[in-house]
Amino acid sequence: MQLWERLTGAGGRGRLHAWAGNGFTTTPWSEVVADARGAAATLRRAGVRPGRHVAAILDNSPEAVRGLLGAWMAGGAVASLPVPTRGMDRQEYAGHLETLVANLDAPVLLADEKLAPLLPESLHRRLAVRSWQSLAGDGRIDETPPGLDDLAFVQYSSGSTSVPKGCALTTRAIGRQLEMILAMAGGVPGEETVASWLPLSHDMGMFGCLLYAWAHDFGLVLSTPERFMMSPRTWFRDMAEYGATMTAGTSTALHLAARGQGSGALAAPLRLRVCVVGAERVEWEALRRTVAAFGPQGLREEALMPAYGLAEATLAVTACPHDEAPRFLDVDGNRLADGEVVACAADDPAATRVVSTGRPCDGVEVAVAEPGRLSEIRIASPSLASGYFADPERTAARFVDGRLRTGDLGFLHDGELYVVGRSDDLLQVGGRNVYAREIESTIDALDPVRKGCAVIVDVVEDGRSELVLLVELKSRSTDYPAFADEAAAIAMTKAGVPLAECVFLEKGTLPKTPSGKIQRFRCRTLLASDALRPLARVAVR
Repeated sequence: MQLWERLTGAGGRGRLHAWAGNGFTTTPWSEVVADARGAAATLRRAGVRPGRHVAAILDNSPEAVRGLLGAWMAGGAVASLPVPTRGMDRQEYAGHLETLVANLDAPVLLADEKLAPLLPESLHRRLAVRSWQSLAGDGRIDETPPGLDDLAFVQYSSGSTSVPKGCALTTRAIGRQLEMILAMAGGVPGEETVASWLPLSHDMGMFGCLLYAWAHDFGLVLSTPERFMMSPRTWFRDMAEYGATMTAGTSTALHLAARGQGSGALAAPLRLRVCVVGAERVEWEALRRTVAAFGPQGLREEALMPAYGLAEATLAVTACPHDEAPRFLDVDGNRLADGEVVACAADDPAATRVVSTGRPCDGVEVAVAEPGRLSEIRIASPSLASGYFADPERTAARFVDGRLRTGDLGFLHDGELYVVGRSDDLLQVGGRNVYAREIESTIDALDPVRKGCAVIVDVVEDGRSELVLLVELKSRSTDYPAFADEAAAIAMTKAGVPLAECVFLEKGTLPKTPSGKIQRFRCRTLLASDALRPLARVAVR
């Protein structure tokens, strides 16, 4: 059955429970589809037809869900533009949008009604700016969604390592991915409930939660990133209340939810079968703390499913088997930075624990550039993007002979993929490689540090490369010099290199993507331009 038939035919059991205002609204998928048909008529009158694009800034509102399907029914290919990221000023964001929209044949840009007035005037002159809320209507049209091999969705990145690039996805690629996720999670059509707070502007939120639930007639409990950040515990509270059997999130999100749980009990036992953990490197400590916090509420270790994916593959590439406990390897972090994968004891000072992200999903092939060593991950997948939209140079560099050069670093062991991080995380200082994430993860675990708010960048000083730590702490009362000394000791132990400086920042300063990944390349730029306005800078010598 084709993707559009699955989406428009859903409604036997599944319900959309979408957060709106101060509570959830509940709507059968069949009613969502009926409302989408009215939105399609509105969009057709606005000039949306086969072969044209619909620029969209997706939020998690029920109106955006209806509008998404409406755009497809009208024949448009949806271009999901990035949402503003933390640390990005209005002018920079406007520049991104202007550049991306200039490449689209889009008669309309859709955004939440609160965001539309904040968009640059140049966009209003170029195309009609409409709110998701304004699409409601009763009309009907002949539905002409994109064909099987037509462009259906352009997934623009949030720019964690570069300026946004748009992954061009066909209807076939999306449909195949939803089948892969079903097999990966062992889902039973019509008998599951998915819970998510992840932004629909992110591939895990869009394909792994919304479209996965919708296409297979599952229930979907759709919260918002803003609500999660205000109260991370709401994620597991929603799952308990609605009996969710599947969810997805990041290591950082699990840490925040576990920390927010405290000793309080949930309203009902958890029924969770699968919690996909991805979008960033999977940290063992986050998995352990989550089971410790929610185990008494019914969470089993076997429900946690570390996985690896990326927007260029629509989403999932590898995943651990469902109903099996996560696995890990302890390896020498110093030698890992030089590409060597050498097992060591867990109590070795140089040890770093790398979590398995499992075996390839159905039909996917995974290889590393240098077998047996830490090197770039390369994949072939039936749900691979056809390239980067309107970007032939980057397409040619990354999509080679039917395979994708991911830019991520990892290694294979006993047929399973162990992802260590981005090539952007591998820095060179004093003639040697330094894997920044190994230093960052240890510093991030220190009690004074705000979780997920420590990043190492390399800077050039007097012709030499040096390492600088940018960090947000929980309290201004922390002894900055003492903390800097501790961080420097960690860098020396983990990588054998010194830190040159620690830069202490206000809460909310570090630029992050909507899924919580720190944008290292933007950190370098902000540091070099003196745009960070730190609380303190401590030289470490």
